[in-house]
Amino acid sequence: MNPIFKIGLLFLCTLFLSGCGVTEQTAEYPEIDRTSVLPADIQKQSPETDQHPPILHSDEFLPPVPIPGLVNTSGAEDSAFILPDGKTLYFFFTPDVRIPPEKQILDNVTGVYVSRKKDGAWAKPERVWLSDPGTLALDGAVAIYGDDMWFASAREGFDGMHIFTAELIDDRWENWQPVSSQLMDDFQLGEVHLHGNDLYFHSYLPGGKGDLDIWMTTRSDDGWSEPINIESVNTPGLDGFPCITPDGRELWLTRTIDGTPGILRSQKTETGWSTPELILSQFAGEPTLDSAGNLYFIHHYFVDGVMIEADIYIAYRK
Repeated sequence: MNPIFKIGLLFLCTLFLSGCGVTEQTAEYPEIDRTSVLPADIQKQSPETDQHPPILHSDEFLPPVPIPGLVNTSGAEDSAFILPDGKTLYFFFTPDVRIPPEKQILDNVTGVYVSRKKDGAWAKPERVWLSDPGTLALDGAVAIYGDDMWFASAREGFDGMHIFTAELIDDRWENWQPVSSQLMDDFQLGEVHLHGNDLYFHSYLPGGKGDLDIWMTTRSDDGWSEPINIESVNTPGLDGFPCITPDGRELWLTRTIDGTPGILRSQKTETGWSTPELILSQFAGEPTLDSAGNLYFIHHYFVDGVMIEADIYIAYRK
């Protein structure tokens, strides 16, 4: 696997947690101070210290910058999802990108967080718990539609990575359920994005163009339709992390460009999705957009060829 996708593809790793036990159960979720466990030997990066800053290829956006507020740290903020109103941001966090996933699952800090915008900046994030207290789970890759959440999880009782859904009840995410075997086993579901009844996802399904491809299936009373390969946006290389804009007119994706992740956009036409155009390159991936068209994405910092940090950036639409 290309190391530049180490964080974004974290949830495609194979963690075998069946039969894993927890020696001590707690009655409540633990208090989380994610900044207290940041590694002492990693200094916070910034655009001023960035050896490989993201490169903008479009005049529709302002130059990208880290999002303002209390979200980004010297750890990894990853797999962001912005709600359409631009006021609520979900993301995955782990304090040290150098620690393997099977060890992150035990740290009580790695997982999903949410931040809300106040006075133009992002407030202190709160942990989002998607499993029972005391159980082992590594959750991330959140996508939210109204009161429904889709997310990826490697957790005890399941072999490998699965996609789950949750329901928002009294401001808490409850009723965690794995998706159907049709989606997980037959379609080999990866990270997902919904628009209406259309589910866009990336997968290594046979019949694609080569590596990771973007596919689409449609929900009906009879289940999900056979996946369609979105041929116009896929290449023999890695094409993944689909994002459909709230109006359904743009399909955004991540692709390897000159050895690093870059972000492209395809537009819906009368004949289908257009050939994607490059918007951002050089360690820029996993796009998510609000209704105003502002582009949020993940930027990975590399120092002397080693990834040490991931931050959430924004390119404001002009």
